[in-house]
Parts: sequence; structure tokens; C-alpha cells
Amino acid sequence: MTLSLPGPTPGLLRNLPQYGALVAVLLANWLLFPDFFSIRLQDGRLFGSLIDVLNRGAPVGLLAIGMTMVIATRGVDLSVGAVMAISGAVAATMTQAGWGLPAVLAASLGAGLLCGLWNGLLVALLRIQPIIATLILMVAGRGIAQLITEGQIVTFVSPGLASIGSGSFLTVPMPVVITIAMLVVTALLVRATALGLMIEAVGINRLSSAGAGVNTPVVLIAVYVWCGLCAAVAGVIVTADIRGADVNNAGLWLELDAILAVVVGGTSLLGGRFGLLLSVVGAAIIQAMNTGILLSGFKPEFNLIVKAAVLLVVLLLQSPALTLFLPRPKGALAVKPTLQPPGKRESGSVKP
Repeated sequence: MTLSLPGPTPGLLRNLPQYGALVAVLLANWLLFPDFFSIRLQDGRLFGSLIDVLNRGAPVGLLAIGMTMVIATRGVDLSVGAVMAISGAVAATMTQAGWGLPAVLAASLGAGLLCGLWNGLLVALLRIQPIIATLILMVAGRGIAQLITEGQIVTFVSPGLASIGSGSFLTVPMPVVITIAMLVVTALLVRATALGLMIEAVGINRLSSAGAGVNTPVVLIAVYVWCGLCAAVAGVIVTADIRGADVNNAGLWLELDAILAVVVGGTSLLGGRFGLLLSVVGAAIIQAMNTGILLSGFKPEFNLIVKAAVLLVVLLLQSPALTLFLPRPKGALAVKPTLQPPGKRESGSVKP
């Protein structure tokens, strides 16, 4: 009698490239900077290069959470950077005017929800292509933010709001805590309810999902609204961190980082299956790459070239034309459909 030990689960094997890439990038940073993994506790908060990667990667992680749901429906949201600027402008302007923290947060997050609702209505009801619909707000959003701030860099003094960007909770930086909380809430929404299945169904085939009873317009609007909320939270964090609103630079090009984080996390741009945690892991990989490039002494502009190269490799690996030439795992056999004579049908089948 032989005992067989349980092997790795298929899910672990499927997610191994993302976790392996994160470990590889972190080890590369450690080779460049031996104190990379050094962590110290100072003034009730953790500090260190590794903590800085998590802290600086939190805004992109938040954007990636919302972007994952949008991309899973075979869409994309190019306006998340502009939404960050709008929510940050609202937060800074209201704080400078003397509003309390609850009202500031409500207005800032509400602005993000409205932006997401606008994108969702354009995509779901007017059936505008997502890249075009969100490009409208991407262009106009920074103009709206400049109107809110009257073209000025608005600064404020508010310990309560500043703690959101530079404070800590149980020694962990507050941006990291907020990102984890948003990840948990989003995971509960899409996994503990039928919303996740409906998102995947819409991404795989919108017409078939509608025929199966899925209210596709509501699903599409919901994912864009949630993406707008995630962008608003990220905008508040960035504004609170610098204690001001610089609408020209807040969230600039972060929409590309969010898309890259999602595709690095394994979510296909063709829609369907998605992984929230892996998208956050993708955001951590990107931030770790940024840190490694800076530690290497390269110019920050080199980041754009590296990100473009990584995105190209991931898209090639996801290309249907390339997957035909990749080796299939053992046991994966192609199933050929059985053909029936034209005049014979199974009972209960529906004629075209």
C-alpha cells in the first residue's frame, strides 16, 4: 500500500508566476541594497525600504482593485488618474475652507462615485467603447480639478486628514491599512455574492449573460462606480500625504500603472476570470521595480521603458495566437464537438 502526498493545488500553480516575480524583484533589490529588508520601529510606526514599497504602492494597489473589476468586464478605465485629482482637489479645497473631516471625506468620495457613475452610464446605456468613454473624463477631469482649485496648488493644515496619508494603525502605515481594507471589502462583494460570477459572465460574453438573466447594464455601472470610488480613496491618500492638492501631478499616468498591475496579476484584457489579490501583488511588483531602478542609479524616466517592456511581454503571453504554440499541461486534452446529422436533434433543443 502506497501513500500519495497531496500535491500543490491548481490555483497555487496558476498564481505561482506572480508570487515568484514579486520574490525575484525583492531579492534583486536586496542584492542592490543589502539593508532593503531592514525594518525599524520609530515613533510608533514601521520604517524601511520594504515598508516604503508597500506604502508608496498603496495608491496603485487601490486603483488596481477597481481596475480589475472593470477589465474583467472587457473594459478599461483611463480616467482613474483624473478622478484622483478631482477627489484630492475637493478634499484640499474643503479642508482649507474650514469643513470638518467627515464632510470632506463624504464629498471627496462622492465625487469619485459620480465620476464612476458617469463612465458607467456612457458604457452601459450609451454603449460607447470603454476606452473612448473614459478618455473623455481623463481629458476633462484635470480641467475640472483645476476649476475647483482655481489653478492653484491648495495646501491645508489638518492633522486628521494628514493622518490618512502619513499616519499609522498598529505600527502599519495608514495607506497600507486602507488598501487592505478595500481589498477585503471588494473580495467579499465579488466572492460572497453573485456579483463576481456576473462580472465574469459579462466579460466572457455580454450577449449570452444577458440572455441568461444577468442585468448587464447594472453590472457595468456597478464596476465603474466602484472603480471611481477606489480612485477617490487613492486621491485622498495622496492629497493627505503631501498636505495639499497638486492637480497637475496627482495621479499622473497612474492609470497605466493600474492597468499594468492588473495584467501582471494575470487578469486578461479579454475579460472573464480575475484575481483581486493578484492585482495588488502586481502593484507591489511595479513599485518594487521602481524602487530597484532608483537604487540602481538609473534615471526615473527609465521606469517607463521597463514598464512598457513588461506590459509587452505579458500581452504576448496572453495573446491567443501565441498560446497555440505554448505546451499544454499533461492531461489537458482538446475536446472535439460531436457532430449530428442535420435532420436529427436532441429532445428539448431549441431551433435557431
